[in-house]
Amino acid sequence: MDDLDPNPAPYGAPPVPPRRTSALSRRAAVAVTSAGLMVGGLAGGLLIAHAATTSTPSPSTGSSTTPPAPATFHPNEDPTHEQGESAAREAQENAGQRPTVP
Repeated sequence: MDDLDPNPAPYGAPPVPPRRTSALSRRAAVAVTSAGLMVGGLAGGLLIAHAATTSTPSPSTGSSTTPPAPATFHPNEDPTHEQGESAAREAQENAGQRPTVP
């Protein structure tokens, strides 16, 4: 107990906590972020709901009710292609039909 100094040296002033240099506090930043997320979610939901309920517009050009003619079939008459064809497929091609058999 002899080594205790009756008059200890002062430790100095306590350290000062660092100041925020930002103008926005953390609470305000969280509030702005939350509000932005909610507004964005609402806007996205409205867009999706509107897209789901909107029908596609009918074409206004021309009032024909006949469907378009299908594209004409052009058979492959290359000799190397013809070697691998079956007789049924060749008969369909010769008749102008789109082949349905291998």
